[in-house]
Amino acid sequence: MTSAVRPTRTLADRLTTIFWRKPGLLLLLLITPPLLWLGVVYLGSLAALLLQSFYSIDEFSGLVVREFTLKTYAELLRPSNYDVILRTLAMAIAVTAASAIAAFPIAYYAARYARGRWKAAFYLGIMLPLWSSYLVKVYAWKLILAKEGILTWAATATHTGWLIDAALQLPGIGGNSLSTSYIGTFLVFTYVWLPYMILPMQASLERVPTTMLEASADLGATAAQTFRTVTLPLALPGIIAGSIFTFSLTLGDYIIPSIIGTSASFIGMAVYQLQGTAGNVPLAAAFAVVPIVIMLIYLTLARKAGAFDAL
Repeated sequence: MTSAVRPTRTLADRLTTIFWRKPGLLLLLLITPPLLWLGVVYLGSLAALLLQSFYSIDEFSGLVVREFTLKTYAELLRPSNYDVILRTLAMAIAVTAASAIAAFPIAYYAARYARGRWKAAFYLGIMLPLWSSYLVKVYAWKLILAKEGILTWAATATHTGWLIDAALQLPGIGGNSLSTSYIGTFLVFTYVWLPYMILPMQASLERVPTTMLEASADLGATAAQTFRTVTLPLALPGIIAGSIFTFSLTLGDYIIPSIIGTSASFIGMAVYQLQGTAGNVPLAAAFAVVPIVIMLIYLTLARKAGAFDAL
């Protein structure tokens, strides 16, 4: 009488059995690599940055004094440094507001009326600029906004050049040309970050039930009243979610202000110049902490408003 041959279990079979019996072990093995990357590389670099901000620079030798002090943060309150923070914050607020205003009708049309191929065309049109090179887009806009650029040529051809001249004469934001003014910086920032506002807003508007809009109309509300009391409050989480991207990206960007606009510094430019040319790493780190603190406050308020539900 022959006995049945017991199949040999391979290592893969044994591991499968172990992971089936202990699913927590499998989860631990899967999340350990990203947690190490997040904890060591990302959070570790932020911790090192925060540590550097509590050091100072010796005024005579130019060397970093590795002693705990708040002297570097006090330097942020100097008029020249304080102006950099206010300038960056004002630009971020303006870009975020303009992006929300420009994005809303686009997102509303895509959420309510675009169907099938038109919806695919919408996503393609929004995502296509994100696939091109960031620097190419910025330098292209520099040529567009230049005094001899296509925008000036079009304004001259349509006899509307006086509008550009009037804008450039505005105190504080004007300049010799759009490419060397705050207006040009604002336009390029808005163009580059606009898709990050449209997509969360469109996702939020799609969740607004059509029945609520119909009920508002049945109760006698006008289109404006329906928008103010129904559509806008329900779309607000998406607007806040989009503003997280536009606001934070504007706060930290240094490429656009260094290529387009005046010679005035923004936070990103100050960090780049201080840690590179000037060699003042503690002050650069202190500047870098400013957007982090601002965004932590902003994210806390956004979370309370339910913005993360639209991400």
